[in-house]
Amino acid sequence: MSSLPQATSDHRLNLLGLINGFQITQALHVASILRVADHLHDVARSAGELGALTKSDPDSLYRVLRALAAVGVFREDEGRNFALTPMGDCLRTDSATPIGAWAELVGTPHFWQAWGHLLHSVQTGENAFQNLNGKDVWQFRAEHPEYGATFDQAMTQLSAGNAEAVIRAYDFSPFGHIVDVGGGQGFMLAAILRAHHHMRGTLFDRPDVVAGAKAVLVEGGVIDRCNVVGGSFFEMVPEGADAYLMRAVIHDWEDDEAIAILKVCRRTMAESAKLLLIERLVGPPNEMPATKFVDLNMLVSPGGRERTCDEFSGVLARSGFELTRVFPASTHNVIEARPR
Repeated sequence: MSSLPQATSDHRLNLLGLINGFQITQALHVASILRVADHLHDVARSAGELGALTKSDPDSLYRVLRALAAVGVFREDEGRNFALTPMGDCLRTDSATPIGAWAELVGTPHFWQAWGHLLHSVQTGENAFQNLNGKDVWQFRAEHPEYGATFDQAMTQLSAGNAEAVIRAYDFSPFGHIVDVGGGQGFMLAAILRAHHHMRGTLFDRPDVVAGAKAVLVEGGVIDRCNVVGGSFFEMVPEGADAYLMRAVIHDWEDDEAIAILKVCRRTMAESAKLLLIERLVGPPNEMPATKFVDLNMLVSPGGRERTCDEFSGVLARSGFELTRVFPASTHNVIEARPR
């Protein structure tokens, strides 16, 4: 069963499939908002049943579900009945590998409209989201708690998707205390602490973000070994750790802001401490499209960028660090650096 429209020898049709990719995005957004996958957990249901459960028009819902079944998200059986596939299972709110919150986020008008103004960013170099809304994404999320909550949940789910890969790729065992800078609600830090029972952790992010961290840390069983601190990483980070972790933080910022954040860490860190950046790396020409499209998302939304290994090395050097090693971890990498 294919997860995407099949490539053919007809280049025009292949290109048309790429052009129409937004249709799949919006269909997934609708299915996730309506919690269709939750209603299909361990039981197949008809479009009529699902319509009643989701308070939707049964025929219109059927048309969305059959389209998603055609790309492998659901399975359609006789009588307009639907069941989950392994891919569709990731839309369940209690999935072991969840991704539904991202589907909800990318289909929201504010996210969608920023991408709709990609041309503006390309022609001017300006951030599309800020140009549209008169404020950056962080201020917007703080002023729109429902949008911020969806974003925080999406970030937690994305962390869940690569936490195990990061722990397999990098040996955290030498550290006794790790600070997760910009760590959101703490999923990544909780996973690391759970794998290393001798370790203590400090979760650091904006106060409105870490306000929702307690439940994640309690569920992870690490609340007794983790402090939670609110603040701005442009001003300070907590002291006293032998490792400082940032997952998908530096890519949110252009070089000047990234260097400002890293310099704050450098001032705080002991000479023996390590800096660990969990980031994507831009690959060679004509390869690794996922990272290069994430880079466009950085252009239109937060206003940052994805970087090559050499670009990370340069940013780190200008911040007082030396890049020492890179450890591939699925879609991301653990970039290790030390104070110079």
